[in-house]
Amino acid sequence: MPEYPDIIVYIERLRLRIEKQPLEQIRLFSPFFLRTVAPPPTEVLGLPVLGIRRLGKRIVLEMAENLFLVFHLMIAGRLHWKPRSAKVPGRMGLAAFDFPTGTLVVTEAGSKKRASLHLLRGEAALAELNPGGLEVLQADAATFGAVLTRENHTLKRALTDPRLFSGIGNAYSDEILHRARLSPLQMTQRLSEAERERLYQATQQTLLDWAEQLRREVGEGFPEKVTAFRPGMAVHGRYGQACPICGTLVQRIVYAENETNYCPRCQTSGKVLADRSLSRLLKDDWPRSIEEWEEHRR
Repeated sequence: MPEYPDIIVYIERLRLRIEKQPLEQIRLFSPFFLRTVAPPPTEVLGLPVLGIRRLGKRIVLEMAENLFLVFHLMIAGRLHWKPRSAKVPGRMGLAAFDFPTGTLVVTEAGSKKRASLHLLRGEAALAELNPGGLEVLQADAATFGAVLTRENHTLKRALTDPRLFSGIGNAYSDEILHRARLSPLQMTQRLSEAERERLYQATQQTLLDWAEQLRREVGEGFPEKVTAFRPGMAVHGRYGQACPICGTLVQRIVYAENETNYCPRCQTSGKVLADRSLSRLLKDDWPRSIEEWEEHRR
């Protein structure tokens, strides 16, 4: 799922292309993509884009006449900038939005169509889609700590909860926790003051650094390679590969459609965290340390 660094670069590049431009046509190719029926899409045609903003992991086009187009790309949704009136890919194409400067195409890989578009009228309607998470880059350490410890959850769950923190998902939470040298299963209310401060600094710096790196990669173009798995990441998507800090093999916890990646030496004092599926299978044979894990692999 595109997270803060990906979303902010999308927004910056869209501003250069469609801000103050009229929306000429909307072409919908999936009956499930548009989730609202009123106002109808025809009401936004011909109106200019007044601004573009982020709402958590959503992208909001602010249109004239107090209308808003709200995109949520979910896991596999992506944006593409194409020449005006460009043809949309048949299998993955969800919608196309034609402007005088070009066409914004929305695609979604896979059979599960989760990406969505809402057409809303008024700030009050827009606010109903806001889960209320803290904007970390606009918050001080004390506010961050208060939100973090409001409920007692694992750090992984807290960082990825959109009601607590805005724009952070599975990928960058792994990178944040590795940078902070904290276990993904550490409970929020058991952190020391120094650990809370370390996590705050790591969260801010990780989001800022990756946003800047993506800007450099894209240059003046449009982000066409948005992915949760990037070569420069320390642990996310790097199961079984060496941690760039200490060289220990990155481990993982698999759950549902997601996984948490971490370095057992940098983050868990050498302990290998129990994976739900494997640990249940291996029971007492589940390795508890780096040394036991390496022996198990042999």
